[in-house]
Amino acid sequence: MSILTDSVRAFAPAGAVQRIEKASRRVQQPQSSGDLVSLAMGEPGFSTPSQIVEAAATSLRDGRTHYSPLLGESSLRGALSERLSALSSVEARPGDIVVTHGGTAGLAASILSIVNPGDRVVIPDPTYSLYADVVSMAGGVVVPVPLADNLHWDIDELRNALAGARLFIFCNPVNPTGIVHSRDELLALATMLSGTDTVVISDEAYADLTFTDAPFTSAVEITALRERTIYCQTFSKSYAMTGWRVGYLWGPSDLIRGAARIHNTFNGSVNTAVQDAALAALRTAGPDVENMREAYARRGQLMKRMLSEIPGLELSNVEGAFYQFPRYDFDMPSVDVVAGLRERGVAVRPGSEFGEHGEYHLRLSYAASEQEIEAGVERLADGIRELGGECSRRS
Repeated sequence: MSILTDSVRAFAPAGAVQRIEKASRRVQQPQSSGDLVSLAMGEPGFSTPSQIVEAAATSLRDGRTHYSPLLGESSLRGALSERLSALSSVEARPGDIVVTHGGTAGLAASILSIVNPGDRVVIPDPTYSLYADVVSMAGGVVVPVPLADNLHWDIDELRNALAGARLFIFCNPVNPTGIVHSRDELLALATMLSGTDTVVISDEAYADLTFTDAPFTSAVEITALRERTIYCQTFSKSYAMTGWRVGYLWGPSDLIRGAARIHNTFNGSVNTAVQDAALAALRTAGPDVENMREAYARRGQLMKRMLSEIPGLELSNVEGAFYQFPRYDFDMPSVDVVAGLRERGVAVRPGSEFGEHGEYHLRLSYAASEQEIEAGVERLADGIRELGGECSRRS
């Protein structure tokens, strides 16, 4: 028997880990429990529709417990092909679709397949914080572009930032702001990118959850964008399937081949029974999606009405997804505001988590129940009044 006499060495993580830790603003937030009401969680407050659950159970009972093809089950990709062809008005071949371990793995595979060290990657600011983390993992250079006052793109700022960019990543509808980019904005983006080699990733996780009179426009409906865009989608939000971890990618063949290579290397194939459940969602859950959308619309209006009664908050428009992104008027970092609100029994997310220009904002989710929204916003109102009374006001 040998006795270790040397002190244990300290092992440093790889550069990718260090880059993520340096860049990341992501914060884990709790679910509601005990005396804490959470308006922080970005997931539906509904259970997965029962017929989707039964499809997975049936699949398991039938022995569908073996590896799936790396690109995904042919039946699911065929159904997605039909849906994407109808959306884009061009043939979406099943071979150009990859079923992924949720939208997160699809986004990561896409970014890592495109970005080389030193490449400039443009993202709106604020936006979903995962994008910057994965770009940093790849060694790319994040170029954040501040939004306009109405939280839509500042077209002039965006045009300047896109010069020489390898990649532009955006989500629509937007996490965290809850706005929906219009067809005119997407056409303006297409014009900016004309004649360039810039690739686009369009994260449309919340596309089924819009609340405006105008029909939602996907990036793949715009011909000049479709030719350079990876479309990233997930079953998580529309179908209340966050825990199932299933999404998909579609785009030009050469871009999808690269993303598939990364996804297959990192993740392998998605669980077979989960894919069977996703197919059931596509075929049967349209009415469930609409019922949930209508419930979110009511909850969004409830939250907006209650927040509008709180002095010192400037509200965002409720256009899509299930978020409010109010701006407060006192001089305290949003992480400190969030900490103070947690002490008062309500959890929300700091705006700074989503980028430097998200500072002095809070992200609230109205995917929570109406009872949680009412209780949470009441506590937030008390907290904002008390915290704001301790600070100077910003002009």
